[in-house]
Amino acid sequence: MAEYILSIDQSTQGTKVLLFDERGKVVLRADRPHGQIITDEGYVEHNPDEILENTLALCKNIIDKLGDEKGAIKALGIANQRETSLAWNKESGEPVCNAVVWQCSRGEEICSRHKAEGLAEYVFETTGLPLSPYFPASKLQWIMENVEAARALAAADKLAFGTVDSWLVYKLTKEKRHLTDFSNASRTQLFDIRRLKWDERLCESFNIPLTALPSVEMSDAVFGHTDLGGALGCEIPVCAVMGDSHAALFGQNCRDMGGIKATYGTGSSVMMNTGSKCILSENGLATSLAWGIGGNISYVLEGNLNYTGAVITWLKDEVKLIEDAGETEELARKANKTDTAYFVPAFTGLGAPYWKPWARGSLTGITRTTGKNEIVRACVECIGYQIADLVRLMREACGEEIKVIKVDGAPTGNGYLMEFQSNIADIEVKIPDIRELSAMGAAYLAGSRAGVYNLEEIFETVRYTSYSPDMDEKTRKELYEKY
Repeated sequence: MAEYILSIDQSTQGTKVLLFDERGKVVLRADRPHGQIITDEGYVEHNPDEILENTLALCKNIIDKLGDEKGAIKALGIANQRETSLAWNKESGEPVCNAVVWQCSRGEEICSRHKAEGLAEYVFETTGLPLSPYFPASKLQWIMENVEAARALAAADKLAFGTVDSWLVYKLTKEKRHLTDFSNASRTQLFDIRRLKWDERLCESFNIPLTALPSVEMSDAVFGHTDLGGALGCEIPVCAVMGDSHAALFGQNCRDMGGIKATYGTGSSVMMNTGSKCILSENGLATSLAWGIGGNISYVLEGNLNYTGAVITWLKDEVKLIEDAGETEELARKANKTDTAYFVPAFTGLGAPYWKPWARGSLTGITRTTGKNEIVRACVECIGYQIADLVRLMREACGEEIKVIKVDGAPTGNGYLMEFQSNIADIEVKIPDIRELSAMGAAYLAGSRAGVYNLEEIFETVRYTSYSPDMDEKTRKELYEKY
């Protein structure tokens, strides 16, 4: 009989639900975008209820297509956009405000306050993360300071703070427990990554009640049971939860020390598995937990970029130089090879390794030859330059040559970008035949826990397309230095 694993990939731009069969292949998929709310202040928000409704609708879509086979779904895995921060009533389940998206820099002033108080060093030493409004701690403090309903619920011990995984687990499961996993907890800037617990000093400094935070579980724990709003007709376990970048690292089979991957999404994450070693980097990289699996913890070095794939969305929606993302490869190839235009996509600041939330974007090096094709190429190449920044720093941090990087996400379909990425970072780029690695990672982990998959066997079925560098060192160095 067939056996299936359902996987939810709740990302910044929308939600995807994929169904994997017993061979680890995608057999059904459903997608739906959600609204991107930009306030007058430039704050970036999502509607938590819309995310939940979309998730349930997409699951129902898949289940309805399966028909009589829906009973063959054995488990559910969840991968989620990280750092996006939510607050809700523990008793009613009602959100107290919109979700504060990871891109939102509203916590900038709060971080400046804490930096002046001398907290930045303690934050980094404890959490492995630079003090930045990118992470949930300052976002949650902003909610406490600016949303009266949150303060009232906190006083009554009815407030729940969490990331998107916590919200979905709470709303989807019959147990209604407030949970997260080690990967997501390690990204909050409130979690001690060595002691593996919420840090009392940080919670007090950011005015976060410990009772409002979720319990932290292994990434392959059973988080509860769900019938997906009644659509399934029976209950299945939710037995894998990971932040999307961590799930992609797992899906790329970077389970051993030294494995490195880049996820190209709205923003990007470059992540390297460091195994049981907690390596703190002094060059702008973050240290986090990769996951907790089978009772064991693994660490990662990571660099996060605010805007990569979103640059292409900006070209389409705001600048209107293109009508479809697929046009960018042809336009980039047509660009004048001698043009010197560069684009820096600091729309709401720069992430790793610069961590400058006050920075703003720039198009520079414009000459008389700069036109539509050249601007599009500069925007495509800025993605490759940013990834190369982080690969270079990881080489320095680990002291080893990194020769292969596995990549995923929609922009990997752009052949020009992948060629440029390989050349500018001087690294072999490998793209798996399954593009949705976050969903795949969550599905494979859930399937392993549910007894559907043998991980060693299932990863052997993945096939890769490779790009190898062929740019001479002099050209590479000149381009990179100008960037």
